Amino acid sequence: MASTAAEKNKKDEPVAAWQDREIRFDVSPTHLEMRRGEVEIDSINAVEDTKGNNGDKGSLCITNLRLIWRSQRSARTNLSIGYNCVLSINIKTASSRLRGNTQALYVMTKYTDTKFEFIFTNLVRGSPRLFTTVQAVFRAYDTSKLYRDLKLRAAIVKDKTLILLPKEEVYNKISGIWNLSSDQGNLGIFYITNVRIVWHASLAENFNVSMPYLQIKLIRVRDSKFGPALVIETSRESGGYILGFRIDPAERLNDVFKELVSLHKVYSATPIFGVDFVVEDKPAPLEDVTVGKTVDDVEIVSGMDDEHVDTFSAYYAESNKNSDREPAYNSDLGLAVEKLREGVTPKMLWSIL
Repeated sequence: MASTAAEKNKKDEPVAAWQDREIRFDVSPTHLEMRRGEVEIDSINAVEDTKGNNGDKGSLCITNLRLIWRSQRSARTNLSIGYNCVLSINIKTASSRLRGNTQALYVMTKYTDTKFEFIFTNLVRGSPRLFTTVQAVFRAYDTSKLYRDLKLRAAIVKDKTLILLPKEEVYNKISGIWNLSSDQGNLGIFYITNVRIVWHASLAENFNVSMPYLQIKLIRVRDSKFGPALVIETSRESGGYILGFRIDPAERLNDVFKELVSLHKVYSATPIFGVDFVVEDKPAPLEDVTVGKTVDDVEIVSGMDDEHVDTFSAYYAESNKNSDREPAYNSDLGLAVEKLREGVTPKMLWSIL
């Protein structure tokens, strides 16, 4: 029974998002599935991985966290490129086996101290969709890092008021919170929102910390030299910080603790990554525009008389014909032509046109 409870708790723990922070090659198809909060923004069916699989046609999926390329030839040939690894995106000429010299999307990245370059070529001529969509989504990701990254001493407070992010809501503002990062502590203000926890010093707005729920690993209450304290432990990707806050009295500390744990759990179930987008003129999926085969419920009525039917038969190959007929003068044409079959006139031959 204890083992079952432990497994359930482990399952309920939030899973850190690797999708936007890693580059993975030829992974299992399950790693390419959308995680919670990840949204497919666009999918382009005819895209060549010109750098690593030149001549191999595939599809490029553009989500709010990464680029996913899949080969049409083999499901095991794929790429997952997190936007956090991207250094630059440019449009340059590339040599494609499927399109020759053409404009392609160059994505320069860095992951685990190694630089990777990816080149994607749109096999649909005259379509800028690959360039415009990827650049726009990456720009939206790059300008919304406060949703996902822990920040220290950032420009997030103005006139003792938190500068809200789009779609961010303040659930609670609490004064009299001591930050225990120094020996004497610093008095400040807590902001609890649907996206993050923010603390800033009362006397110095630039002395602050912004902690997205995405980067929070653990929230608990434990003893310190200042008495019971709220402890927030962040993920390894965000620096692995352990931040302590003193909240008096004890009843208030417990209320704040319960509120934060609840909001962290809600966020883990429905994370907000902050990449806003609007899909304009996105082509319908192929299955939605494919028209199935149907048999027309009509009766074809011939408007030709018997002589026209015979005219068509004049074009059929004759099985017993071994040589051309003798030429004969035709007064209608004023020429000598191969003698026509009995009952057929030049006017009948021209009438089928």
